[in-house]
Amino acid sequence: MVPFNVTITLLQYILSIISGILVGFSLGLIGGGGSILAIPLLLYFVGLANGVPPSSPEYSYITHLTIGTTALAVGLNAYINSFMHWKKGNVRVAEGVIFTIPGIVGDVIGAYISHLMSGALILFLFGFLMIAVAIRMWKSRCNPKNLNNQQSSNSLSLKQRVKLNRVITAGLLVGFASGYFGIGGGFLVVPGLLFSTGIDMLRAVGTSLIAVGTFGVVTSATFAYYGYIDVVISLLYLVGGILGGYVGSNVASRLPRQTLRKIFAIVIIIVAIYTMYLNRVGIIELTHLL
Repeated sequence: MVPFNVTITLLQYILSIISGILVGFSLGLIGGGGSILAIPLLLYFVGLANGVPPSSPEYSYITHLTIGTTALAVGLNAYINSFMHWKKGNVRVAEGVIFTIPGIVGDVIGAYISHLMSGALILFLFGFLMIAVAIRMWKSRCNPKNLNNQQSSNSLSLKQRVKLNRVITAGLLVGFASGYFGIGGGFLVVPGLLFSTGIDMLRAVGTSLIAVGTFGVVTSATFAYYGYIDVVISLLYLVGGILGGYVGSNVASRLPRQTLRKIFAIVIIIVAIYTMYLNRVGIIELTHLL
């Protein structure tokens, strides 16, 4: 770790709350995928990376600091939401824990490799991930009538529902992505649960929050071990996220969810292109690795 001293101004703390509100609002508005903007907002809206050359060691330090900081906020927010889903009976704790255990291993490995990489390379690759999320968001269809189309599987035993080889593979891969990029990975966890267990879509969404919360906390703890975290900003993000999520969920009930997803997908693609352009120097390191 390069011991840089990142000074956070009062204005940046205020902007951190606003960023949390925007992330929470988007999550409440369109569901999974909204937290993908947490890292770009902290870097470029709050301004931690503004004016710092992407090729510099300080930029890498700020990127790693951002990953560790936002991961904690996303993880804690997911735990709060998982409790809400659990009260409604939409969480399969056993499946969530079984999926999360191998994911923790992948998460730690991903976070370790990430902290060795330059910030520009991580963010350039992150742009591709953002575009993938946007495409999935654009193609997804929100039809509540189909959420319980696998209810019959709930009568099966845990051993019959869980495919252990699939759980280990899916958990490791999703956990690695979460640790490397510092994301909750809900958009990856839900398909992973559907692929490796027999639970229905509604419970996959609720159960995924166990993994998302754990991956976020483990990622932040790993980056904190290497000295990359700002707990104050994490808590400000969390407070803003709770407020934004409440407003977003209320607004979502009065607007067409599918249209909102497509609009948000376009926003993500624009931010992804902007992020990749700013971090285009990461292509050099990528070619060296390949």
